[in-house]
Amino acid sequence: MEDTNKSVLGDYFTSAMGLTESGVPRVPTRYILPPSQRPMLGPSIGSATIDLPVIDLSLLHDPLLRPRVIHEIETACKGFGFFQITNHGIPSSVVNDALDAATRFFDLPAEEKMLLVSDNFHEPVRYGTSINHSTDRVHYWRDFIKHYSHPLSKWIDLWPSNPTCYKEKVGRYAEATHVLHKQLIEAISESLGLEKNYLQEEIEEGSQVMAMNCYPACPEPEIALGMPPHSDFSSLTILLQSSQGLQIMDCDNNWVCVPYIEGALIVQLGDQVEVMSNGIYKSVVHRVTVNKDLKRLSFASLHSLPMHMKISPATKLVDENKPAAYGEFSFNDFLDYISRNDITQQRFIDTVKKKNS
Repeated sequence: MEDTNKSVLGDYFTSAMGLTESGVPRVPTRYILPPSQRPMLGPSIGSATIDLPVIDLSLLHDPLLRPRVIHEIETACKGFGFFQITNHGIPSSVVNDALDAATRFFDLPAEEKMLLVSDNFHEPVRYGTSINHSTDRVHYWRDFIKHYSHPLSKWIDLWPSNPTCYKEKVGRYAEATHVLHKQLIEAISESLGLEKNYLQEEIEEGSQVMAMNCYPACPEPEIALGMPPHSDFSSLTILLQSSQGLQIMDCDNNWVCVPYIEGALIVQLGDQVEVMSNGIYKSVVHRVTVNKDLKRLSFASLHSLPMHMKISPATKLVDENKPAAYGEFSFNDFLDYISRNDITQQRFIDTVKKKNS
């Protein structure tokens, strides 16, 4: 790890949180977006004109109401690739403890966090800033820590030991989201007309990456972003946010602010579900704005098939009228791609689409 750290520890390495804490009055040049990519921030921008789906997940457990919820999920997946869930079964104490542990981690002295810094996307535990600090053309106003989380017993010893509560609190949340993901992928499979256990074994043996993101207060939020437009490689991403900041792209290519709902979690379809559904569902393109006054935290729990297992369109969703529109890919293929390419220039999923689709 030490040599990896040295590869990114140049004089220019400064985390977004470090910039905020230093009191910079303006965004450094490397964070300034081209005018065409800047967010439109203002009182007229919001989600008041669009009805984003919110689904009561507890109704899935009622045999009489389950078909209605499956239909709501189908509508949300086709319309947005996105929905929020309430009554999801994860206790608020587990959620709040995870947020507390993340807050304590990001509040650690810089030299403590830098022990985990790396620009190697294959590292099982990695602290960093922007997306790839050493290669990004434009930097993003974000600090993060990412680590593998399933099975928990395999990875937890590699997680940060400071703060001392981190492993216990984040571990409970990681396990709870893994259980929740299995319920969600069953419902999504069912909504596609597949057996609800279509990916059950693959998911149980699959990968889970927890990405804790810190978006500090930014002096010029109108010319910077916390994350650029992208879709996730995963089957699903379950997102916890401490305040509003996420935006999704709707079917008309307009940016829509996702409201903050106390106690709700966000479900985003990833590239693996788009491929599995043969394009019936699309992975959602999203980005993150920053705020002049507030620090925002988010927990993205990204769930996927095992690292080297390829996913391809479900056989039942392919026929002569609807041929396979995608090739196959694995989580590892995505990591190799993002290590070598700028995701702001081309989405990974575009590289697996077949030319005749």
